[in-house]
Amino acid sequence: MSLPLTGIKVVEFTHMVMGPAVGMILADLGAEVIKIEPMGGDNTRRLKGSGAGYFPMYNRNKRSICLDLKSPEGKKVALQLLEKADVMIENFRPGAVDKLGFGYDALSKLNPKLIYCSEKGFLKGPYENRTALDEVAQMMGGLAYMTGPPGRPLRAGASVIDVTGGMFGVIAILSALQQRHTTGKGQMVQASLFETTIYLVGQHMAQFAVTGSPAAPMPARVSAWAIYDVFDTKDDDKVFVGVVSDTQWKVFCQAFGLIDFAADESLAANNGRVAQRDKVKPRIEALFKTYAKAELMAKLEQTGMPFAPISKPHEMFDDPHLNAAGGLVPLTVPDGEKKGTKMKLPALPVEVGGVRPGVRLDVPRQGQHTRDVLRELGYDTVAIEALIQSGKAEVE
Repeated sequence: MSLPLTGIKVVEFTHMVMGPAVGMILADLGAEVIKIEPMGGDNTRRLKGSGAGYFPMYNRNKRSICLDLKSPEGKKVALQLLEKADVMIENFRPGAVDKLGFGYDALSKLNPKLIYCSEKGFLKGPYENRTALDEVAQMMGGLAYMTGPPGRPLRAGASVIDVTGGMFGVIAILSALQQRHTTGKGQMVQASLFETTIYLVGQHMAQFAVTGSPAAPMPARVSAWAIYDVFDTKDDDKVFVGVVSDTQWKVFCQAFGLIDFAADESLAANNGRVAQRDKVKPRIEALFKTYAKAELMAKLEQTGMPFAPISKPHEMFDDPHLNAAGGLVPLTVPDGEKKGTKMKLPALPVEVGGVRPGVRLDVPRQGQHTRDVLRELGYDTVAIEALIQSGKAEVE
């Protein structure tokens, strides 16, 4: 099928997560994305530990070209690509790409139709020149405070700000592309880690504005519902269950034989149940302890209640739902011997025309497409090999 962004040309100068996430989303939706890497490749490729999954997750459906951007020859190639591009993405520290000659002012003169996306730590303001990380933004924006128990701020268990900041970057790019249809002109768009975090904690800010009381960290919060917890099961496992409407409460009581609760008018409305949480919750805890995990989940599914097992990320490889309809896409990740490791990673979580976007290009090896990209720019074989031999461009 023809994907929505087919025909859109993107050049990205990115590393780590936030910038590459922008490019990956655009690529999954059909854009042609060329990743310009430094000589030796993006350092993200070599991260270990918690960073080992960054490159394979956020760089599929892209082509890789390695250039020495500090050399006139390497810079010339990059500018030739940008002259024909619809979108450029960068997420380096403030001023870094400008020093190389790839700032917005310079490129907007080269290509007035270019949408220039800059992913930063902060938008305009007193903090704009600070360097930020996902964790920095979570700490200073209040998310870590809300995630951990009182007195123990804790970052979320994934790079949620990097990824969400990348998503906001995509939204800005798509908006600018649409506006270009009217104006004929490109523009600079920006997204940031700090402001993304503030947007995510906006509900807690609004809570304070409405109630006058600061939001408590999630582990110590006063829940909006009486049953909205993780419960123990008979086989020493755990299941999350939420009963979030008065209709669900009636169905829940009927399904689990809670005749007295169903007949109690003081529990019929949500706020009444919350007020009597100390009465309701212990009864449900004892009830669920009489069920094995699988048995409890089967019963909850029959009733239509919101529920969830407490799963680990690596268990998602075998999830039947994800494996049934394109929720995981096959990829080959280059290893040290370039033999490649086969794996499945999450697809873009959308359907377009009833279809999940998949993989058109595997995770690229560094400089894998250098020759192809140069050839498309009009370089002949002699010129290509001269660039490579001179150390101004690199192939895998």
